[in-house]
Amino acid sequence: MSDPLFLGVDGGGSKTLAIVVDAQGQERGRGLAGSGNYQAVGAARALRAVRDAVTVALTMAHGHRPCRAAWLGLAGVDRARDVALLLPRVRTLARTVRLTNDAELALGALPEQVGVALIAGTGSIALGRDARGRTARAGGWGHILGDEGSGYTMGRQALTAAVRAADGRAPATALLALILAHWQLRAASELIEQVYAHEDKARIAALAPLVLQAARAGDPAAARIVRRAARELALAAGTASASLDLDATSCPLALGGGLLLHASGFRRAVLRRVRRAQAPGEYALVDHPALSAARAATTIGAADDWRRTPEAGAAPTDRCEGGPT
Repeated sequence: MSDPLFLGVDGGGSKTLAIVVDAQGQERGRGLAGSGNYQAVGAARALRAVRDAVTVALTMAHGHRPCRAAWLGLAGVDRARDVALLLPRVRTLARTVRLTNDAELALGALPEQVGVALIAGTGSIALGRDARGRTARAGGWGHILGDEGSGYTMGRQALTAAVRAADGRAPATALLALILAHWQLRAASELIEQVYAHEDKARIAALAPLVLQAARAGDPAAARIVRRAARELALAAGTASASLDLDATSCPLALGGGLLLHASGFRRAVLRRVRRAQAPGEYALVDHPALSAARAATTIGAADDWRRTPEAGAAPTDRCEGGPT
């Protein structure tokens, strides 16, 4: 009989990462696939990305379905109806499956999973949990209703600034030349086809580093976009913690998503704004939430958190038995 394996899946707006660990929490395999946000790409495509990533991870680990336990964190899983739709279609991945929003994975990096997780990647969300197990969230409404401070919003605002400058409605900005060069375009008029023909959130979110670059160089339009993003993310973190029993003088933060992980200057700007409203405690950078989730899955037999009835904003746990498919 093969050693038991435990699975963690982080399905975000741009990519889905699956990691498999052994009973000691040592990584045995990982797999990468496309978007796991079913609200953005549809259930079929998102679940295909999850299955593809898991298959690669298990192949690397010389394992097979079902794993002993799995924690799947997928963007767009916010309500009971989301879980009801997706959970039956991922049950064969493991004997015990927990399905939550992807932001919950970042809380796993904090002691007792207490504090606030702030995520800024393609999308954005803040999720808090206190010692009583209550949860609260702010943001995470998607790119039409929200996602303030996200890579997508920064990219979209950069495009708006660029085209306004191109036709003279706003002062010139370095963003126009940077975007044209990034997409290898010759004229601003070609932006229309690039944006509307693809309608790819990740493609627009990939413009965020250009905004940060232009802001560092002193471009006023880019600097305004960056300030607005930092302000919105700090507001989300503060809002998520305000209704919970968290120590306002020392609230732990878990930071995730490409913007907060890899753009150190932007991360410092966000933390400065958070400190204006409250004094955050230690913060953790959550580079691989899927790994934290997989390791948390090894405790599924002992941790009450796997069985509790979730508060608002958290998705339920499902216990199921099944064989490979």
